[in-house]
Amino acid sequence: MLTSLFSSSTVTLPGVLLMIGLALALGTLSALFHRKMNHCSQSMFLTLACLPLITGTVILVVNGNLGAGIAIAGSFSLIRFRSAQGTGSEILALFLSASLGLCLGAGYWAVAVILLLAYMLLMLFLRALPLTDKPELLRELRITVPESLDYEGLFDDVLKEHFSAYSLDRVKTADMGSTYQLLYTVTKKAGQEDKACLDAIRIRNGNLPVSLGRIPERSIAM
Repeated sequence: MLTSLFSSSTVTLPGVLLMIGLALALGTLSALFHRKMNHCSQSMFLTLACLPLITGTVILVVNGNLGAGIAIAGSFSLIRFRSAQGTGSEILALFLSASLGLCLGAGYWAVAVILLLAYMLLMLFLRALPLTDKPELLRELRITVPESLDYEGLFDDVLKEHFSAYSLDRVKTADMGSTYQLLYTVTKKAGQEDKACLDAIRIRNGNLPVSLGRIPERSIAM
């Protein structure tokens, strides 16, 4: 069961078709699972669905040829360095899809199935643990304050009232240095209204712009 489909250097058409079918099935299943768990973009979904097929085909073609394998690995590295940085879950999903393709390209279909099932079960188990915030409750809060205002700790009591957790990630100047923009990552409390929070902040920042929204998705371009 755990032996390779390609026990010899000769690649047969039935073996190739089986590898392609498994790559499409496992890649699509992996993409659907990641989209369900992390609400990924369409670009990321298509990448995860197609990556096992591409990786498996490349490994199948260069099987036994060390020089060609090194050249292909170098090409993949160049493509990766030209892409945008993604979240940890996106990078992990990409590694999973690439690993599925590697297993299928080498003929170890049972290993690929076990890997995908183990990943899905582990992710479901970890998500069930009360260790991290739910993605749908995470928000990005931007507060604009005048240059003359001492913002250190100014909004802490408001944030504690409306959010279960918050962190100041970045501060930058705006409007030719006349204002500061504070960027927070916050976790909403269930039942809290956004308007009440925004109104409380506007009283303290002189009615300057305040925005509260979902954290923008970052997709990885392959």
